[in-house]
Amino acid sequence: MKRKVTQQKSQYQWQRRIFVLFLFGFFFVSLLLMQAWYNGVVTSISSLRPHFVQNPKIAFLFIARNRLPLDMVWHSFFEGEESRFSVFVHSRPGFLLNKATTRSVYFLNRQLNDSIQVDWGEASMIEAERILLRHALKDPFNERFIFLSDSCIPLYNFSYTYDYVISTSTSFVDRNNPKQLSAAMRRSLPEFWRDHPLPVDAAKEHNCIPDEHYVQTLLALKNLEGEITRRSLTYSSWDLSASKEPERRGWHPVTYKFADATPELIQSIKGIDNIHYETENRREWCSSKGKPSPCFLFARKFTRPAALRLLKMSVLGAHGEDTSKL
Repeated sequence: MKRKVTQQKSQYQWQRRIFVLFLFGFFFVSLLLMQAWYNGVVTSISSLRPHFVQNPKIAFLFIARNRLPLDMVWHSFFEGEESRFSVFVHSRPGFLLNKATTRSVYFLNRQLNDSIQVDWGEASMIEAERILLRHALKDPFNERFIFLSDSCIPLYNFSYTYDYVISTSTSFVDRNNPKQLSAAMRRSLPEFWRDHPLPVDAAKEHNCIPDEHYVQTLLALKNLEGEITRRSLTYSSWDLSASKEPERRGWHPVTYKFADATPELIQSIKGIDNIHYETENRREWCSSKGKPSPCFLFARKFTRPAALRLLKMSVLGAHGEDTSKL
């Protein structure tokens, strides 16, 4: 009798184990089926969504005294291209870019909180550039970096400018201190890192402005000269020694006022496709993507009335495009 009870108890335990194993297997298979179903749903939803690929960005690095007087010109330039650029502004310490100081959303709160007091022609300008670069490099998608003053304007629309800059594997660094003539002639100044003789003609000698030589000197010390395209993308007019207006002579580039802002002026700048380096007896033809191209994408110095006049005239756009949208 006792053996029979033992056999029944053992048989019951085996049945319970088999039942537990069955339940475990059922739940395991159910989980696999649910996971497969979930993966299928996720894949289906993902296939319906466009794949987002972050474009490389251009960091626009502005050095300003206080506010940006040409903010609305740049607003028109940036509008609709939010994923392809970033903005950083170095202004005097304590200055804020808020709704009271800028009308453009692209400049709101874009001031750097660790800015320093900058004096023209002093080494403080170099430190301001370093601060701007330090902030811009925190964004891994920033692949190109353009320094701009608060009096610069874009000559073309964003798409043309973006393609021009991104498609070039080298950095545009003006090796010389430019003294541009109407034919885009530049007169050379020896850099800190070159042993060039001073020009015989005293009229070709210039004072050394530290920030105009910092980047090229730094790249040279790092043996990166081969990665430089030896010209600037920003046009300035320096040779106005015959001008009757005192403010148009000296070491500062000319400031274009309202009366100067004409379609003819912009077209003349856009039409420059080569640069002559007089002291080197060399002419450099500008190119983009292996094809001839304009030399300059930006220009300075423009007053606010002059820049807004050009914007209203719709002359700041790319070749053959309808610029009325700008």
